[in-house]
Amino acid sequence: MSTAVPPVIPVSSVQSVESQPPVASPAFLSFVSRLNESLRNGLSQRRPWAELVDRSAFSKPESFSDALVRVRKNYSYFRVNYLSVIGLILAFSLLSHPFSLLLLLGLLCSWIFLYLFRPADQPLILFGRTFSDRETLGFLIIFSVFVVFLTTVGSLLISALMVGVGLVCAHGSFQGP
Repeated sequence: MSTAVPPVIPVSSVQSVESQPPVASPAFLSFVSRLNESLRNGLSQRRPWAELVDRSAFSKPESFSDALVRVRKNYSYFRVNYLSVIGLILAFSLLSHPFSLLLLLGLLCSWIFLYLFRPADQPLILFGRTFSDRETLGFLIIFSVFVVFLTTVGSLLISALMVGVGLVCAHGSFQGP
């Protein structure tokens, strides 16, 4: 009785490590590292939120020029907090209008994939036509203008920014320096 060994069925193929593309390029890792460092540095300069909403520090300004001086001083002191409030207002307005959010996400993805993280030595090829960096940049700028100004995204962003800036100016003028 001879014991025959059945043939080995290949389950996976062995590929060399050199043929696989890197998971994250050094440029992308550097970008994420710098972005993380900038965010940490910026957020470390924020003031306590309790100090921002302290009702005992509110008083009516004596004149319009006094209100402008207060806004300038408070903006330089609460800059990170004010920018966070404006960012939250923008985020809330975009979340309440999902179509605008999807348009902006599509625009962001097109910039990322077609211009920012595309290798410089590989030209963009669509439908058998090669596009230069200048043509790609021109297309992305025209597409951005179309998305922002010819859809409701522009009016949504501008109105949310105006609400945020108005809130910041009102707080800055009534908050005592």
